[in-house]
Amino acid sequence: MAFDGIVVADLVHEFRNQLIGGRIAKIAQPETDELLLTIKTTDGQRRLLISADASLPLVYLTDANKPAPMTAPNFCMLLRKHIGGGRIVDIRQPKLERIIHFTIEHLDELGDLCRKELIVEIMGKHSNIIFCTSDGKIIDSIKHVSAQMSSVREVLPGREYFIPDTMHKADPLTVDADTFTGLLKEKPMPVSKAVYTSFTGISPVTAEEICHLAGVDSALPAKEYSEDILFHLYTQFTIYLSAIKEGRFTPAIYYDGREPKEFAALPLDHLDGYECREYPSISEVLSTFYSTRSLLTRIRQKSADLRHIVQTALERNRKKYDLQLRQLKDTENREKFRIYGELINAYGYNVEEGARKLDALNYYTNKMVSIPLDPTKTPQENAQRYFAKYNKQKRTFEALSELSKETLEDINYLESVQTALDIALTEEDLAQIREELAGAGYIRRRFTKKKVRIKNEPLHYISSDGYHIYVGKNNLQNEELTFHFASGNDWWFHAKQAPGSHVIVKSNGDELPDRTFEEAGRLAAYYSSMRGSDKVEIDYVQKKHVKKPNGAKPGFVVYYTNYSLVIDSDISGIASCLSN
Repeated sequence: MAFDGIVVADLVHEFRNQLIGGRIAKIAQPETDELLLTIKTTDGQRRLLISADASLPLVYLTDANKPAPMTAPNFCMLLRKHIGGGRIVDIRQPKLERIIHFTIEHLDELGDLCRKELIVEIMGKHSNIIFCTSDGKIIDSIKHVSAQMSSVREVLPGREYFIPDTMHKADPLTVDADTFTGLLKEKPMPVSKAVYTSFTGISPVTAEEICHLAGVDSALPAKEYSEDILFHLYTQFTIYLSAIKEGRFTPAIYYDGREPKEFAALPLDHLDGYECREYPSISEVLSTFYSTRSLLTRIRQKSADLRHIVQTALERNRKKYDLQLRQLKDTENREKFRIYGELINAYGYNVEEGARKLDALNYYTNKMVSIPLDPTKTPQENAQRYFAKYNKQKRTFEALSELSKETLEDINYLESVQTALDIALTEEDLAQIREELAGAGYIRRRFTKKKVRIKNEPLHYISSDGYHIYVGKNNLQNEELTFHFASGNDWWFHAKQAPGSHVIVKSNGDELPDRTFEEAGRLAAYYSSMRGSDKVEIDYVQKKHVKKPNGAKPGFVVYYTNYSLVIDSDISGIASCLSN
């Protein structure tokens, strides 16, 4: 995710279209490093959120309001005094820097018309909101930066404002071919890194896209390429960035399933493995992306305790299973001991007293065997010793066969819960998984006076042919979908020998098109532990052939006749009903 100069250019383009001429009606400072400006324009009211938070600096238009503190901070009061009621007359971006200048016209104390600059710097931990006079003198800033904090630039009242040029980057919108190739060739690093370290506003993902469009290997240094290839790279560079000058932005978010992975203001064709969803504005992109990412981050944090419980139980069961398999391997010779006992009983009358072995014909294989004997024991006692060994190993084998089967079922169950935690998108999903683990005895159930039923729906998709597809998000949902929701002629899908979701396609009694089978298979692959694989084997069968063994854990089923398909886990083209 790159909040680069191109995204800022799109924001400036959007702001110029919507905010120029608007009057600042309200100024609030909801957080320490955040401003919320309410701007009245001829087309209605707009809210501009500006955050200089070190962990998540942002600026975009939003419909959401935020409560302001009862007592406004000093910086907020200063802005209200100077530019409250002021008119925005210009919005610009220097070069392709992650900086936005808002020029605001207002009346001073004497009633004279004057201008001020509100400068927003989106630069990671160095982000700031700086209020300046028209001639570049700092009046104040939301963060003060002293000489002790930075040897490059002070941001304090009375200081001159300037953009620190610590990286000595060139302007990508005005660079010529010779300068471009010269800058790249002097850097002994991959060409994509040379691109984003040489020019302002270019992020690593944008540099990768430019290399992709030019058809060059981004991992090789520029000196490995000829002048012609570098000129071709420069041509693609200028063509790609020409959209900024012409205002041709295509704001979009790139999704991996339901998780947003990247956003951009210009196309990123090299991210062809993700689903691209375009939005009407870059502000909507930023709002959607960060709210969704924030939700997913919060869910992962809330699921940490459940993940720890499941992982601990899984590691314990895997160690136990390995030990059981080793012990089972030790019982592989049990039949040999039984045969030894039988052969001693059959041929023991020939054994001399004190003999250490018996050579006898194994009548099961028609081959001679040499049987070790204890010279202090009689043939009958040696035979009983071998029978005792056989019976002990037989009992061990029978007990361990059952125990190892149960342990393997526990491992498969816990792996399915791990997959469910990866799929979880809401707190209701986590609550249902917690309830499931409590029912299985892995955690202590939380007792309440009144039992609250968790309302949680499965994922819902529509196939390209219009058929409804449902995906269970955990074992309880899988069981509900398969044995209570689906009818006999509906189709059931699941990744073969891998933990994952049950996928149900409502057939309505129709013969499903091949494309619907493929899309349901992709969903079963994506919502499994095989997510991201190019080839996933999927079992599918009509629901009436799926059975649940007595006493089996939630979500565990058996089926004896099925079809199979091998497919990828790309679900980008499948329509999702997000309301469910």
